[in-house]
Amino acid sequence: MLLFTTTEPGWRLHCGGLFQLHEKYGGTGPATDTENRKPEVLQCHRFKFSSASYQQIQVMRFAIEEINNSTLLLPGVSLGYEIFDYCSDLLSYGAALEFLTQKGRGAIPVWNGTNYRPKVISVTGPFGSSQTISVAPLYMSEMIPMVTHGATSVQLSSKNRFPSFFRTIPSDKYQVESIVRILQQFNWNWVAFIGGDNDYSRDALTVFQDKIRPANICLAYQDTIPQNQSLIGRLFNNIAMFNVQVIVVFANVEFVIPFIQKAIDLRVKEKIWIASETWSMNQELIKKSQIERIGTVLGVTVRRHKDLRGFDEFINNTVKSRHENACTDMDLKERCGQICSDCNSTSAQTIIGEDPTYSFVIYSAVYAVAHALHNVLRCGTRNCANSEFIAYPYMVTEALKHVKFKLDNQSIEFDENGDPPAHYDIVHWDCKNKTCSNVDIGSYLTNPTPSFHINETLIHWFEGTKAPVLQCSSECKSGSRRVQTGFHTCCFECEICSDGKYINHTADPYSCIACQKDEWARNGSTSCTKRSIEYLHSDAPLAIFLMFQASSIILISMAILVLFLCKKDTPVVKSAGGRLCFFMLCCLSMSSISVFLHIGKPTEAICTVRNSVFVVFYVACLSCLAVRSFQIVCIFKMAAKLPKAYDFWVKHGGQWITIITTTVIMLFLCILWITIEGPKPNQITLYSEIILDCTYGVIPIFYVIVLFAVLLGIACFSFAYMGTDLPKNYNEGKSITFSLLIFFISWVISLTVHLSTKGKHTLSVNPFSVLCSLYGILFGYFFPKCYIIIITPERNTAAYFQTAIQSYTLQPR
Repeated sequence: MLLFTTTEPGWRLHCGGLFQLHEKYGGTGPATDTENRKPEVLQCHRFKFSSASYQQIQVMRFAIEEINNSTLLLPGVSLGYEIFDYCSDLLSYGAALEFLTQKGRGAIPVWNGTNYRPKVISVTGPFGSSQTISVAPLYMSEMIPMVTHGATSVQLSSKNRFPSFFRTIPSDKYQVESIVRILQQFNWNWVAFIGGDNDYSRDALTVFQDKIRPANICLAYQDTIPQNQSLIGRLFNNIAMFNVQVIVVFANVEFVIPFIQKAIDLRVKEKIWIASETWSMNQELIKKSQIERIGTVLGVTVRRHKDLRGFDEFINNTVKSRHENACTDMDLKERCGQICSDCNSTSAQTIIGEDPTYSFVIYSAVYAVAHALHNVLRCGTRNCANSEFIAYPYMVTEALKHVKFKLDNQSIEFDENGDPPAHYDIVHWDCKNKTCSNVDIGSYLTNPTPSFHINETLIHWFEGTKAPVLQCSSECKSGSRRVQTGFHTCCFECEICSDGKYINHTADPYSCIACQKDEWARNGSTSCTKRSIEYLHSDAPLAIFLMFQASSIILISMAILVLFLCKKDTPVVKSAGGRLCFFMLCCLSMSSISVFLHIGKPTEAICTVRNSVFVVFYVACLSCLAVRSFQIVCIFKMAAKLPKAYDFWVKHGGQWITIITTTVIMLFLCILWITIEGPKPNQITLYSEIILDCTYGVIPIFYVIVLFAVLLGIACFSFAYMGTDLPKNYNEGKSITFSLLIFFISWVISLTVHLSTKGKHTLSVNPFSVLCSLYGILFGYFFPKCYIIIITPERNTAAYFQTAIQSYTLQPR
């Protein structure tokens, strides 16, 4: 139905407008298009008159008249308009087709390959996405530009389907992004999505489902608001069944009004409502009785601007002129330029007081067309160079692609899809004393870079002062993983990660990840810690102590060696073994070198020689003690009984043969051990440490080496025990027994520690055992002799020794 048109003659270029002045909800007639499909012309007045839409029509008229009254944009060129009431999605095609009629002929020509001039140069509207998608193909074929102010469906960004479509309101892609940002801001991940039965809601749902997946938000329930209001209660039953507290309502206002009214009637309360831009600023809803009981309402709305300068005056003049002309239903078109009886009774205060959300986008849509015409007609500040030039719609379409201008300090431009930059305000319905009002609490914009902000202190929640925690499952504590309990990833139980594993909630909150070999973690960890590399560092106090003791053994051995060299002809030195003592002292010094090989980071060379050095030289020393004990026993107890055997032993150097034989056997075993598979550097991984040590190589050969040393020690101990009743000066039994006891005890302790405990402190057990074994020989065998030489030299005489022998001989047997 034609609503408004210019009445004065001479308008060169017309702009078309499609506005839904009568809306389908709340009217006095049938509620659906289906019931209106009769073989008669559709009567829009049977639906509810919308004063908000009437305000939008007046904004378009205001913009066109403002452009005509200015000489800056289109000097010498005037714009006219024809505005139709597009009250139905499907049955108002007549209005849409009217714009396609050839100018001056009143009919749509059959296309014959030549250009023709349709009645309008551009079309503003319709508001809804479904309406726009249904009517747009009529204009796309002739490239008539459609610059809409309310169709936000993402489908309309496709230039293949809609090549001449533009809009001054952002695509729903960005509106959905802003809604998802709100959900993320408050960590709400269990939501319902309620929409209408149209493309606006269906396309938004598709985008919403794509956006919430990477945001870890779960769509617990989604449904469509039925046109039959008696069925709306089913939606709230389902919402309660799924225990959803956050409801995203993304629908046109004609769907939302009965839906919210039903929520009030059913006493739905303590919910979080996320409103799309179609109803977030709706004054009819916010003024409903008991609206404050439904919970907290947060919404998204296109950026609102200050009141259009001069618009209020324009409305007052329009209403005043209407009354002065005394418009009646019979002469509305001729005298008032409108065919709308409801409009005639609408006051200026009602028009001005309506929601101004879409005022600026309509205003900028008209100005965008005017700027495109400005470029097509090559206009200057005084006139247009091509004022007589025929401007075809496709020319305006092409010019719109490159339009960029400032309007009230706001940049107006279109991207390659015909979409403007997104700039949304985040609003809150602040209810005090049963009266609600819109409060801006934040914003979301995409140009020049995406930016989102909410001032949470401005929000008055339905309960408490902080945002409620509304999730399917409470977030797991740090160090615990999620165990999904159903279809939705937001519903889960928590399980703590065990030792050696950690969880990265950002990357994957459902899996405990094993640490690397050189890392460790306690149970319930969110990261791994590098295991400390442990070995006997040369600068560690313990290592310094060990090296000091090993050095002391070398120095003491050398000092004793020098002392014995100086006193080599004395009875004490001779009774201790003479040259045999010098060899033993050298072996002790060489054995102590193995202590230094336990210090520092183990290498293959160090591991190969450190145990072998000790065992070869220590066995040589043990063989000396064994031989010395055996010789003393032979002299006093066996020489008389086996004189030939003793003479053979003495003449053929039996002691050195025995020492060399045992040493060579041990040396051969060590070489065989190293050749087959000797000790290698090894990493022993403990809880928080990596112990750098050496392996034992071929275990059977290692056991043979240990067994050989033990048997030699036992033999030495046996010979020493057999000589316990010999003369004091020749009685080495106690000294050697003491040395061997130290040897056995230290290595038994070492073996026990290795078997029972693991850790960096076990690294020092072996060198401690080495030191104890060496000190045992020094203290047990050599120190008593040094004491006699230095402290009691009177006992270091041949006479004293001879007296001791005689006393032993005279003892009864």
